Amino acid sequence: MEQREVLVILFDGVQALDVCGPVEVFHGASPGEPASYRIRTAALDAAPVRTTSGLTLVPDLTLDEAGVPHTLLVPGGQGTRDPDPRLIDWLRRNAPLARRKVSVCSGALLLAEAGLLDGRRATTHWMLCDTLARRYPAVHVAPEPIYVRDGDVATSAGVTAGIDLALALVEEDLGRDRALAVARQLVVFLRRPGNQTQFSAQLGVQLAERRPLRDLQQWITEHPAADLSVEALADRASLSPRHFARAFRDEVGMPPGRYVDRVRLEAARRRLEDSADGIAQVSRHCGYGTPEAMRRAFLRALDTSPAEYRRRFRPSAPPVPAV
Repeated sequence: MEQREVLVILFDGVQALDVCGPVEVFHGASPGEPASYRIRTAALDAAPVRTTSGLTLVPDLTLDEAGVPHTLLVPGGQGTRDPDPRLIDWLRRNAPLARRKVSVCSGALLLAEAGLLDGRRATTHWMLCDTLARRYPAVHVAPEPIYVRDGDVATSAGVTAGIDLALALVEEDLGRDRALAVARQLVVFLRRPGNQTQFSAQLGVQLAERRPLRDLQQWITEHPAADLSVEALADRASLSPRHFARAFRDEVGMPPGRYVDRVRLEAARRRLEDSADGIAQVSRHCGYGTPEAMRRAFLRALDTSPAEYRRRFRPSAPPVPAV
């Protein structure tokens, strides 16, 4: 069996979970001897590095001592804000030789600075997507997905998204059963596909300033199958439809219809992930009415069908009837 070397870059100000999350995935996928992955860490010199949370990590070797790995993993952290030019130079010269280049969170900024993302589609933490696009206009920034694959380069969103990407790489290398076993071992119940959005419906928007509208946001979340038309919501908020639509957009940051779409999509995703309900039952419970309406919503937002989405999340689940 081929042993794949994973080389993880370390530097002062690295995010600990950006390192430890993927490392635990690759380690968990190597239960036997010889191990499926050989995991090593490397820094510019042999001195310990301090993570953003104050932990100390000791590199296994220096970057000059490192050979060409199968997978080069570049984590993020505050240290990416003003990186050592020697690190960028090393990446520019050596990263193209690796079979697979992977970044977690703001590690994408290091890859971009080294010119490795030019002409490619990439993502990073949602708070840094504008920065990535502004600084590196040759990069095609995708702010929504939790990870993006473009050829031999893979970039992931903030922090825990690195675990999702690492699981996808293990599945690619060793198969779905091994990846699922690692996910279960790490108590990662949801193996999210890359095109899943970085935001939940609530995290992706702001809370309304006025209490009635905040309460209405929560009510919408709890009742996705209810009549959520502008007229019905305006009546619940004791406002005219026109006044309600304007106030909701101003305070939440999007029109009520778009917010309802997000809530229903998230509710459907969770139900597909966590229940054995049929597709038609899920569509009714989440306010779509018909399986076809839910299918169109999934294709529009996630570029996948509800059935395929469920298969990705519950690969070991028995077939679920359509009704």
